[in-house]
Amino acid sequence: MKKTDLLIIGGSAGGMLAASTARQSYGDIDITMIRETEKVLVPCGIPYIFGDLGSTDKDVVPDTGMNKAGVHIVINSAVEIDRENKIVKLKNGEDCSYKKLIIATGSYPVIPTFIPGYDLDNVFAIIKDKKYLDDVLKKMETLNDLVVIGGGFIGVEFSEQIRKSGKNVTIVEMTDTCVGTAFDKEFTEVLETSLKENGIDLRTGTKVTRIVGDDKVAGVEIEGGEVIPADMVIMSIGVKPNTELARKAGIELNVKGAIKVDQYTRTNDPNIFAVGDCAEKKCFFTGKDIPVLLASTAAMEAKIAGCNVFQLRLVRANKGTISSFATKVFGKTYAAAGLTEKSTKEEGFITLVGRCETPDHHPGSLAGTSMIKIKIVFSKCSGIILGAQVIGGDSACEIINVISIAIQKGMTATELNTFQVATHPLVSAAPTSYPINAAALNALSQNCKHLNEDLVI
Repeated sequence: MKKTDLLIIGGSAGGMLAASTARQSYGDIDITMIRETEKVLVPCGIPYIFGDLGSTDKDVVPDTGMNKAGVHIVINSAVEIDRENKIVKLKNGEDCSYKKLIIATGSYPVIPTFIPGYDLDNVFAIIKDKKYLDDVLKKMETLNDLVVIGGGFIGVEFSEQIRKSGKNVTIVEMTDTCVGTAFDKEFTEVLETSLKENGIDLRTGTKVTRIVGDDKVAGVEIEGGEVIPADMVIMSIGVKPNTELARKAGIELNVKGAIKVDQYTRTNDPNIFAVGDCAEKKCFFTGKDIPVLLASTAAMEAKIAGCNVFQLRLVRANKGTISSFATKVFGKTYAAAGLTEKSTKEEGFITLVGRCETPDHHPGSLAGTSMIKIKIVFSKCSGIILGAQVIGGDSACEIINVISIAIQKGMTATELNTFQVATHPLVSAAPTSYPINAAALNALSQNCKHLNEDLVI
């Protein structure tokens, strides 16, 4: 039997960062990681295998970091957690004992078994497995008509990359907008216009009734009876936490099937922690369970677990998930953090909204300039930030990162209006119209309008 101080089940973003953080935090302890695959892919890079990268080999996370950290990697599957004896049983019959355990088993794609034809040949889900994706990539070389079911971030990114190769692509999305959980309609309209202008057939507010074909897929039937030609279908309708191993061990799950954790990522077993897609997420603003499954969120949780697994050393400053997103589609970056204006209304918040559109260089005539469009939603009473959305060049991602930490620290519109920024003509917007400041001022000016009615000069 192998014995280890810290055992980690799962070798993607959450597992790797938990291991490296624990090494830095606790020094010379024995750390072992169990993972099912020889090679680990960068999860966020998977869509680009089918376009810009062109190969799974270019999306592999090297084991260099784990090797330098002295992490023992075991390629196997964990089949049982014996909590009483603190042993994990492996598929090959071996056992591994632990003092502390971190579960980082991730998620798996939702397979819509309720759609007839879901199991036809050339109908694929997005599985984080190199061999599986190699097979999809090889088959795609000879196919021309693809339907992507699901218009979330992954579905849109897949569609963009596949379309760049010249193939016919249709997105079928059941809701009335793509990426509607992260953006309000004024922002999703920009994205959808870009998709259509680049030749993607976009069908929002549309349900798939069945996938047509004998042995292989031939088309996708939608409500009303229309059949969209397809020789390949990509399923991108979401993922579920991979928690069956935890459930069988008696570890508590929430109603969505995610592992219940406290602010230190501890489960109901004091010796077992959980991070990443398999662990529950609480909304920063409402405390509600939210299905936000992101590598960036997993990384944050992994640092907390790695620091606290043997001793509670790091108090979690971020009491919930802010839900920070970014993607780049046909040359334009879309980023968001926190609640949308629509969701704030659904939750009952009274809000102020600040907006700004400005070039990301100054003057705007400089080469490489992009327009930034930003929207920040504030609580009208307290002035704190509830959410933000940005469209623009590459700087949009870093702008949303600034706003994300501002949300975490409870900053207000007044503080954003006057926070000090570094600017330069070639790399940023002008200091006189820096997007974050300008949007905050725009919101504050609305709050001052009623005061001006009684102003006597």
